[in-house]
Amino acid sequence: MTAKQTTTERQPRLLLGIDGGGTGCRARITDEDGNLLGQGLSGPATTRLGIAEAWASLMRAWRGAAEEAGLDPDRAPQVKAGIGIAGLSRAGSREQLEALPHPFAAIRFTSDGAAACLGAHSGRDGAIVIAGTGSIGLAFIGGQEFRAGGYGFPISDEGSGADMGLKAIQLALRALDGRRDRTALLAEVMGRFEGDVSRVIAWMDKATATDYATFAPLVLRHADQGDPAARQIVQSGAEQIDGLVRRMVEYGAPLVTLLGGLAGPLEPWLSPDVRRRLKPADGDAVAGAIILARMS
Repeated sequence: MTAKQTTTERQPRLLLGIDGGGTGCRARITDEDGNLLGQGLSGPATTRLGIAEAWASLMRAWRGAAEEAGLDPDRAPQVKAGIGIAGLSRAGSREQLEALPHPFAAIRFTSDGAAACLGAHSGRDGAIVIAGTGSIGLAFIGGQEFRAGGYGFPISDEGSGADMGLKAIQLALRALDGRRDRTALLAEVMGRFEGDVSRVIAWMDKATATDYATFAPLVLRHADQGDPAARQIVQSGAEQIDGLVRRMVEYGAPLVTLLGGLAGPLEPWLSPDVRRRLKPADGDAVAGAIILARMS
């Protein structure tokens, strides 16, 4: 054994967790006892941007955390990395990421949702249901990953903000035709387009899931005020989230954590049996990525 090898082996093992999402990337370095050493931030890190761009964003977040921790980002033989990244299910993405050269002692990849699930339950069996712009259910049971939904708007993501927005616009157009009663919500929705159907159609041609989701706060506000159309939309969305939670329980999840921007507003609308299965998150997706790093 050389002196160099002995020195390396004596260095403390460090853990790096990175949550690479569609809007931003967060990195955290801890020691094996969980003490925080450094954090870093960067821009989006989804494989939809391309593997090279996603990897560059992940590495910027790592370098930021390494700088704060006083580490050389180009030489990290004592660091084990766990990375949760959006879009990992895209064909070939995992293989391409795993083939990239890296400076770490070990590296493991999982989806950003799976990292959130690991963090929410401290690595133990459990599930998450995300209700945000999109929706999905993810569970880790006995080391296996299970999922339901989350296949993308508009074919999936039921109960999400985008889904609520779509339903609000659909009902507003029906009210305009006289096919249903016009409520305050539906009038306000059409007011955003100055009551002009051609504006709705032109907007639809370019609208993304995020654009549709901008109507969700409007729907929730009117639902709280008793608007029947808004209550219909929110109740329908809550039923879809109920279904995702129940599916996670059927997979074997003892408890489920509800995450996402709509988690708080939707929880009072959920069924009593579903609410009894919910628990707060133990940690975030970065904490889950650190758990993944520890497994490597």
